[in-house]
Amino acid sequence: MSAGTDGRQPVTSTPMRAAIARRMVQSKQQVPHFYVTSEIEVDALMAAAERHNEGRTKEQRATLTAYLLRAVATTLVRHPEFNAVWNGETLERWDDVNLGVAIAVDDGLIAPALLDCARRDVDDLAMGLGDLTARTRAGRLKAPEMTDATFTLSNLGMFEVSQFTAIVTPPQVAILATGRGYERPVVHEGQVVVRRVMQATISADHRAVDGAGAARLLGTLKELVEAPGGWAPGAG
Repeated sequence: MSAGTDGRQPVTSTPMRAAIARRMVQSKQQVPHFYVTSEIEVDALMAAAERHNEGRTKEQRATLTAYLLRAVATTLVRHPEFNAVWNGETLERWDDVNLGVAIAVDDGLIAPALLDCARRDVDDLAMGLGDLTARTRAGRLKAPEMTDATFTLSNLGMFEVSQFTAIVTPPQVAILATGRGYERPVVHEGQVVVRRVMQATISADHRAVDGAGAARLLGTLKELVEAPGGWAPGAG
């Protein structure tokens, strides 16, 4: 590759980058997106994770993403219309919750499926996510992991990103984008207090689902994350 006379350097797209470009253009051209955002307090969930991980090695620790995967999977069981794919004119609901997880690789972004998430606890999801990430970057994904995602979580909480919106990956009908937890003043029972909050934005296909349904889904997710007792290890 040589620089042009004006200093510009043409960069040829890799096959992965070209495939991503085609899929994203297809999605934005053919899928009527809509977006719903909710602010979720994450203090209780982060405290649960800290208690659960106390004394554990780095390899044994359950990340906040694993906790979010468990909460999202439980939410989708209660809102099965979002755990689905759109096949032309029909919505096909899946019994298994196979969560696509956005994973950065050298020349793009892949969202392989972490399979059967609704039947897995936080520690199992953390181990599965670590294995899935390693095999994704090594190019050793299994066929169902590349084709059977029913909903995707894109979490940029590990970066200095407060909020973003994601593009639906067809034939899935929705994707959830979550940012970092950050402190801000909120009002509780008439008092201003500081809480750590996270912005969660669902992007959805309006052919298959609607805004009221997305709002109900985010309401369930908010309830689970803000009151994690009963499902999250380490919760008080």
